[in-house]
Amino acid sequence: MSTTDHLVTECSKCAALCCLTLAFDKGRDFAFDKNPGEPCRNLSGHGCTIHERLTQEGMAGCVAYDCLGAGNRVVQEVFGGRSWRDDPRLTRPMTEAFAAMRELHKRIDLLRAAGACDLPAGDDQTRRELLALLEQRHWSGAELNDFEVGMALEIDMFLYRLKPLLPAEFEDWA
Repeated sequence: MSTTDHLVTECSKCAALCCLTLAFDKGRDFAFDKNPGEPCRNLSGHGCTIHERLTQEGMAGCVAYDCLGAGNRVVQEVFGGRSWRDDPRLTRPMTEAFAAMRELHKRIDLLRAAGACDLPAGDDQTRRELLALLEQRHWSGAELNDFEVGMALEIDMFLYRLKPLLPAEFEDWA
């Protein structure tokens, strides 16, 4: 495994991609509706103006959300620290990369969890190889797009085949 745990969210290394790309509906967890690609009205620069009061302001969904480090990895790795705020032309490619990286990080999380199971040696070796590839590769936007239509499916098929050996929390995934 790499020395960096890619599943650790570091908002200070992100460009508020969740506050830009994600949509939500007014209800129990959110005080208002927000469309995908529309910056949250509580966003100022890359920070939340009500971060310390999210729950009190009716934004418990923000408190509960964790991108599993996808945002900081997109900003730092894929875009070299650049932001959609500084260059609005990056908005769409960053949004697309964030969606793909979230999917990639979900697969890392699942492959890690599968490592706690009693897998046959060959399957555990495949799991470790896939995990190393996802964690150690330096991803570009184009490679993330290719991931979604290629390797993600390969990993899903691998995990689906292992489903009888996996714990109950994999039920929701498959």
